[in-house]
Amino acid sequence: MIPNHPETEQILLENVLFALGNPLRLSIIRRLADGSELSCNALRPEDVVKSTMTHHWRVLRDSGVIWQRPQGRENMISLRRDDLDTRFPGLMAILLQVT
Repeated sequence: MIPNHPETEQILLENVLFALGNPLRLSIIRRLADGSELSCNALRPEDVVKSTMTHHWRVLRDSGVIWQRPQGRENMISLRRDDLDTRFPGLMAILLQVT
């Protein structure tokens, strides 16, 4: 695992809301909402440079919204849905259904 994944009880609401307050990060989370695990490159929009995405991954990971794990030369990304639902019941359901 990559460092800086907070434990479930360390995930703070203000950090989650900050992370998901960015439209790009929210769109990434919506793509992962089905439980899939995708590579960082598969989730990167064509018009966004890798260094910018590195920042977004860090914000999402450090806030406890995603799991990020190395696989070969890439990182695999998945939503920490179970942890977020445990910590803040119903929050992700609301955020993921709003368009």
